[in-house]
Amino acid sequence: MADQSDLMRKNWAGNLTYRAADLAEPTTIDEARELVARSRSIRVLGTRHCFNDIADTAGIQVSLAGLPQVIEVNDTRDAVRVSGALRYGDVAPVLDAQGLALANLASLPHISIAGAVATGTHGSGDRTGSLASAVRALTLLTADGDVRTVARGDADFDGAVVSLGALGAVLDVTLDVQPSVPYAQHVFEHPRWDAILEDLGAVTGAGTSVSIFSTWQRTDAADQVWVKQAEPDATRDGREALMARLSAVAATHRRHPILSESAEAATEQGGVPGPWFLRLPHFRMDFTPSAGAEIQSEYLVPRADAIAAIEAVRAMADRIAPLLLVNEIRTVQSDDLWLSSSYGTDVVALHFTWRPDGPAVRALLPRLEAALPASARPHWGKVFTLAGDEVRARYPRWSEFAALRDRLDPERTFVNEYLERLGL
Repeated sequence: MADQSDLMRKNWAGNLTYRAADLAEPTTIDEARELVARSRSIRVLGTRHCFNDIADTAGIQVSLAGLPQVIEVNDTRDAVRVSGALRYGDVAPVLDAQGLALANLASLPHISIAGAVATGTHGSGDRTGSLASAVRALTLLTADGDVRTVARGDADFDGAVVSLGALGAVLDVTLDVQPSVPYAQHVFEHPRWDAILEDLGAVTGAGTSVSIFSTWQRTDAADQVWVKQAEPDATRDGREALMARLSAVAATHRRHPILSESAEAATEQGGVPGPWFLRLPHFRMDFTPSAGAEIQSEYLVPRADAIAAIEAVRAMADRIAPLLLVNEIRTVQSDDLWLSSSYGTDVVALHFTWRPDGPAVRALLPRLEAALPASARPHWGKVFTLAGDEVRARYPRWSEFAALRDRLDPERTFVNEYLERLGL
């Protein structure tokens, strides 16, 4: 059995072994400042949930999980300042105990706040932005050892939030919060694809958060639609009528997004109301999420290109299905953050959880990426093969971000091979 140090040298899913020379774990801000100031090459390591080498380096990795933990709600109770290394699953119960909530959560609560924000990770909802869109301010430890706070409205803010770890180490993040309300989760099975695509907006608008799951073993129907709805629910009749039009039936027991996996790891379903943080994620904090051993890719397209993107995947079903554990389709509202995959446009996200066969997945991805609309932006923390110049072309503010990086890290202390491939 691998010891803990061996496990820390791999990412969460085990598809990547880090090549960093050392892992540093400072316990005070002063220790972190000294470490960064004397390092020539350094990258911050979060909960190791990224599936590519975005957090790797030939130099030193640093974990900030040992720094003093902070969860501070402000006096007006509309924001909370939290340590960047904390996980959403650590913060959510504390907020809920004070009658507060975040607007959304990702599919799993196991990920660090700073890492999720830096990679543009998201939940789902036609009227809900990515996790990064909730950021009100963040505190950066920059390459020269300085600590600076960037707040919403500051000149650098929109470039500093989704940062790919290129600007420095995020010490803390201030997030918007709102009053807590209960949620319920409903699962429907075997919706017809033709009916979904006839009115995709109605489907993705059927709840606060909606996910469509498919293994693409068949092309006439998806496997499941998960609808997460804030209570009290005034949409029940319309949702039931919509599911009837899709020929979808309510699940009779709890489901996992990957049908071959135990549903014990999934959050409560069946329309049973409960706390927001126990319904918005797909997976429970005390269980291994998803399949565990897997590879993930994701591409986000403007809503105008969504039907074409889904049809492209549908046309490749015979090549995708043998490698696929599940494909999830969901939506994210637009924002103004320069490197956000939803910058300037509402998007539909096509997420792929692959079997842990790296060579086969990497052989398939160029074909998939060529078939998708040219507007598709890959998720920063997942596996993609698009060339750096192609990726840069899909972000109108890329040159401004590069200039911001040059100002904050002129010696390229936080640069690694991943960023070099992107032209940074």
